[in-house]
Amino acid sequence: MKNVTDSFLSLGHWPSAGSFGFNTDILATNPINLSVVLGVLIFFGKGVLNDLLDNRKQRILSTIRNSEELRRGAIEQLERARTRLQKVEIEADEYRMNGYSEIEREKENLINATCDTLERLENYKNETLHFEQERAINQVRQRVFQQALQGALGTLNSCLNSELHFRTIRANIGILGAMEEITD
Repeated sequence: MKNVTDSFLSLGHWPSAGSFGFNTDILATNPINLSVVLGVLIFFGKGVLNDLLDNRKQRILSTIRNSEELRRGAIEQLERARTRLQKVEIEADEYRMNGYSEIEREKENLINATCDTLERLENYKNETLHFEQERAINQVRQRVFQQALQGALGTLNSCLNSELHFRTIRANIGILGAMEEITD
């Protein structure tokens, strides 16, 4: 095993005269290797890198344009909404004022209609009372008259003979007929 390790270590000490080998001097090889790798990357990767950057730039620009269009659209919608809000507020104020006026008119109409109804009811009540009073007075008159007539008839029946009795009844019937025509 020692021979295998020695053979790898000895590769690093061989002179580089005309042959390929490994340079183990880190300070000398890193800047050269890095410059070669960067040169190759820049030469071959320049087009790919430019394409990637251009694509990214185009996407960013289109996103910015889309955002600007969306912003303009949002501003226009906001202005339309503000205009509509102002119109709606004006209409609401008009409705409110018209509503208050309409409420006041309806209130006055209702009060007037109620007063008219109360006045009609009062008149109807007074007419009904007057009618009932007249009816009650007529009933009382009729009863008084009937009682007076019955009393007179009772007195006459006890005092009169039948012929006088018949003449008195006929006269009273004539008087009653005349009174009945007057009260109707």
